[in-house]
Amino acid sequence: MIMRNVWKCGLGLLVGVGILAGNAGAQFKNGSQATELNIPRVSQRGTVSQRIGLTDITITYHRPEVGGREIWGKTVPFGKVWRSGANENTTITFTDDVSVEGKPLAAGTYGLHTIPDKDQWTIIFSKNSTSWGSFSYDEKEDALRVSVKPHAAEPFEALTYVFDDVKPDSALATLRWEKLAVPFRVSVDVKTVVLKSVKNELRSVGGFTWAGYDEAAQWCLDNNYNLEDALKWEETSIQNEDRFDNWETKSRILEAMGKKEESAKALSTALDKATAAQLYFYARTFQRQGNAKRAFELFPLVTKKDANHWASHLALARISSNKGDFPTAAKEMTQAISGAPEANKPFLQPLLKRLEAKDDINK
Repeated sequence: MIMRNVWKCGLGLLVGVGILAGNAGAQFKNGSQATELNIPRVSQRGTVSQRIGLTDITITYHRPEVGGREIWGKTVPFGKVWRSGANENTTITFTDDVSVEGKPLAAGTYGLHTIPDKDQWTIIFSKNSTSWGSFSYDEKEDALRVSVKPHAAEPFEALTYVFDDVKPDSALATLRWEKLAVPFRVSVDVKTVVLKSVKNELRSVGGFTWAGYDEAAQWCLDNNYNLEDALKWEETSIQNEDRFDNWETKSRILEAMGKKEESAKALSTALDKATAAQLYFYARTFQRQGNAKRAFELFPLVTKKDANHWASHLALARISSNKGDFPTAAKEMTQAISGAPEANKPFLQPLLKRLEAKDDINK
C-alpha cells in the first residue's frame, strides 16, 4: 500500500508538471490524474459521427476548454506533435477505405495526432490508437500524413470536432477550438462501397425475395452504374416472382443500355401484369415528372384493367378534369372515395372539393 501511494503521488507530480497529461488532461484541480476510479474528467469525452454513403466516420476525443488560456503557440506549442484533444488518444474510425485530402487510407481505427503551426497543420493518422496523449507517439507507426490550412473561425470554448460541407461522397472533418478551425476532407468511393454491400446482402435474406434483387438493380440504374449486373439481378427478381414492378425496372435498364426494342417488349409485359392501382400510380409518376402526355396515355388503360376499381374512377376523374368536364370528374371522384381504402380517403377529399370548385386537379 505504501509503494502504491508513493507511485500515485509520483504520477500526480508528473501530471501536474505536464509530462504525462498536461493541463488539458487534468483530472483533479491540483492537476493529478485518477488511476483507479472511474470519476468525471475535467476534459469530458465526446463523440461525433458522419455517414457518407454507407461509410461511417467516427471521431472520439476528450474536450479541453480554453479557460482563459492562450492556446495556439502556448498551451498547444507550434511544431510539436499534439494529441488533438485531451487524455487518451483522439481516435478516428472509418468503416470502409477512404481518401483523406486525396490520399488513400484503409478502413480501421487510427490515433489522430496533429502538428500545429501558424499557417499549416500536419494531420497524422497513426496505426497506434490506444496510447495516452502523444507522449508515446512514434512516426514509424504513421499510416498517413496530410497537410492542411487552418483558418480563423467563430470561438469555441470547448474543443469540438464537427463535419462541415457534407456532400454525397465527402465531408470536411473539422477541429474547432478557441478561434481556429482546422478542416480536412474525407472522401469515399460510394459506388464501390455500396456495390460491395449490395452483393453481400444478396447472399443473405435480401437475396431470397424478388424485392431485394429489384432494389439492387434499381440502385445501379439510378446511378448509371454496373448495368450488366443490374440486368442479371432484375432477371433473377423476375424468376423469384413475376411482377409488374420488376418488369418495369427491367424495361428502364434495357433503355439505359440502349436496347430500345427489348425495353419496349419488357414494358409491354409489365403493363400486362399491372393491376389497376399499379397502372394509376405508374401514370401519376409521369405526371409528377411533368410528362402529362405520357400520363394521359396511361390513365385510360387503368379502366381497362378493372372498370370498378377505385383507381379506375380516380383515373377517369383526372381525364374529365383535364377536359374541363368538372361535373363528371366530381362524380368519378366521389365513386373513387367510396371505394378507396380508409388510408387514402383523406388525400382524395380535398381533390373532390377542388373539382366542385371547377379547379383542375391535374395542375
